[in-house]
Amino acid sequence: MTARIAAVDLGATSGRVITARVGDGLIDLTEVHRFPNRPVEVAGTLHWNILSLYQDVLEGLRAAGSGLASVGIDSWAVDYGLLDASGALLGNPAHYRDDRTEAVIDDVHAKISPERLYAVNGLQFLPFNTLYQLAAERFLDRAETLLLIPDLLAYWLTGERGAESTNASTTGLYDASSGTWSAEVIGALGLPGEILPPLRQPGTPSGFLGSSTGLLGVPLTAVASHDTASAVAAVPATGGNFAYISCGTWSLAGVELPAPILTEESRTANFTNEAGVDGTVRYLRNVMGMWLVSESMRTWGMPSSELPALLAAAAEAPGLRSVIDPNDPSFMPPGDMPSRITAYCSRTGQAAPGTRAETIRCIMDSLALAHRAVLREAAELSGHRIDTVHLVGGGSRNALLCQLTADATGLPVIAGPAEATALGNIGMQARALGLLPDLPALRALIAETQPLAHYHPTTPETLWLEAAARLGRTSGRQPH
Repeated sequence: MTARIAAVDLGATSGRVITARVGDGLIDLTEVHRFPNRPVEVAGTLHWNILSLYQDVLEGLRAAGSGLASVGIDSWAVDYGLLDASGALLGNPAHYRDDRTEAVIDDVHAKISPERLYAVNGLQFLPFNTLYQLAAERFLDRAETLLLIPDLLAYWLTGERGAESTNASTTGLYDASSGTWSAEVIGALGLPGEILPPLRQPGTPSGFLGSSTGLLGVPLTAVASHDTASAVAAVPATGGNFAYISCGTWSLAGVELPAPILTEESRTANFTNEAGVDGTVRYLRNVMGMWLVSESMRTWGMPSSELPALLAAAAEAPGLRSVIDPNDPSFMPPGDMPSRITAYCSRTGQAAPGTRAETIRCIMDSLALAHRAVLREAAELSGHRIDTVHLVGGGSRNALLCQLTADATGLPVIAGPAEATALGNIGMQARALGLLPDLPALRALIAETQPLAHYHPTTPETLWLEAAARLGRTSGRQPH
């Protein structure tokens, strides 16, 4: 049996609708519509242009055409829309890079301590987590329903409301141990818990598409709607001793576990426990990823088509000359990233990059060094042995970053698939349709059908030890 399936895959800078044919030994992808995702600043607040995104989703589904067996939606995490009693949207959803939460974080922690929060939700501290956004929310007193971005789009497409669990687990309002909304956290913060819709599991029905799509009656299936959860589901691992890096705007680096780790050591190391497919836990830490590159190129006025040449020049630049902490707060907002990197290097007594190629090499070295630190800490804290690193997502096309990650970690790196998120999205739909029996079968099919590249360490570990120690001295972090 072969079925035709569509994935709506929304990233922080672009979105697309992809169709696939899935059957015995077959999973192929066709991109039918791609569109930009450009935030808009209004009255000092950075918003997602959600209505434009919805229009593009509709155009993509119409371009996909008839004959679809299922549709699924994934996107970034934490951001949401609020609906009033009539089902109308209360304002454009705010962007997680907006700084509106800075003023409320201390107030949140006065109501429930960071230690207790972690013991319940298992999330690393990030100032843009949903619970902090809600503390700064203007429309909360008028809201009847909160829907995360994929669930909001699903509601507009089908009229059905729900909250898919992998994305819900990123809100801070989710109990990592029980897999339910946390009455304790919701109560401590004084939030109206009734606005949180029932939870859905990946692979379950989410309603049927309406006439606006041109696909009336086609089922919408809940997938692992947090894009990282879909990407991890598509890791082409054949055994259990692996780590993953889902590399795009962010690098999400970690291991897959059967249960959360909620220790104080894990909290202070800023690791997160997010829900995965089939009761798994994505134990990981966020690292600012290719955002550093894309913002640098935007500042330079360079189109993305020039990235390969820039990476080739960076590969020829001296390695580990200067390194930065990608998660330094100065790199979070949009803006002149090269100047911020120069300022960081000057502030920490390092030679600042002098050319564009040197700036990109600094970023690549620093990301590889961050991957090394995260995966070593993940192994220490979880007791999970790592024999292989799977680097998936758009970053898997970056041969320089893949090789440097192998060098930094001292482990073989298997790069690909680049379309991991879409494949995970489609794979969960295929399983719901009975085309695949389980998660290992999905991963085996991806390993069999998708192009993968292999990288092995080529440089002495002493070089990375020295760079890690130097970064530790300048950032105040323990080197790994």
